[in-house]
Amino acid sequence: QVQLAESGGGLVQPGDSLRLSCAVSGGSSLNAHWYRQAPGKQRELVAACIDDDITYYRDSVKDRFTCARDNAKTTVYLQMSSLKPEDTAVYYCNIDHYWGQGTQVTVSS
Repeated sequence: QVQLAESGGGLVQPGDSLRLSCAVSGGSSLNAHWYRQAPGKQRELVAACIDDDITYYRDSVKDRFTCARDNAKTTVYLQMSSLKPEDTAVYYCNIDHYWGQGTQVTVSS
C-alpha cells in the first residue's frame, strides 16, 4: 500500500521560502498533486507535478512555487518562495489517490 510522508512546513515570515517534501513508500509513481486547505476554506489544488515537463500551478502561486522530484529518494517536493500570508494553510500531497497527512505552513510577520 502506498504511504506518503510529508514534511517541511513551518512558521515563516512573508517573503521567506520553504520546501515541502512528500516521501513515497510502497509505490513507484512520483506524479503528484499538491493541495492546500486554509481554515474555513475548501481544499484547493495548488500544483500538479506530472513527469518532468508537465506541470500546472494555480495562478496565485505561479512563478513562486516549483515542482521537483528525486527519483532515487522516491520523494517529491514543492519549492515555495516569496511566501505570502495568504499561502497559510495545511498542504497535502496526493499520489495515485493516496493522501499525505498534511503539513502546516504559516506565513506571518
